Amino acid sequence: MTQDRIESDVLIEAPVERVWTLLTEGEHLGSWFGDAGAEVDLRPGGAMELRWAEHGAVRARVERVEEPSAFAFRWASGMEHEPTDGASTLVEFTLAREGDGTRLSVVETGFASLDVPAKERRAKFEGNVEGWELELGELARYATRVGV
Repeated sequence: MTQDRIESDVLIEAPVERVWTLLTEGEHLGSWFGDAGAEVDLRPGGAMELRWAEHGAVRARVERVEEPSAFAFRWASGMEHEPTDGASTLVEFTLAREGDGTRLSVVETGFASLDVPAKERRAKFEGNVEGWELELGELARYATRVGV
């Protein structure tokens, strides 16, 4: 059975407003998350594209924008796909003030409904479990290096 939900969080030493900017603006998202840029049309239904030099681009669609506390997108399960049912997972970020910093939580769901073989669903889930830990750590480091 494929697991369907990944949950992770990180405390970032930056105010909520800065973390929101780093999370939702293409110039920043394409630096800490993708390494070859990103584009974000920041409105529900808006198109997103995340790019990596080694892996290519992934298409996504903005699902929720509640500045500065919640942001969600649905991203395609493969480089050649559109973010549609059966070919995407939902990524939801929640930002909350914690002292002088920001607690950023991410939940990704939808692996069980991906229209791919079970072995591939499992691999995508396991890869993203590790990936979110790495990417949230990168965001926390990025937030201390960049001014907004």
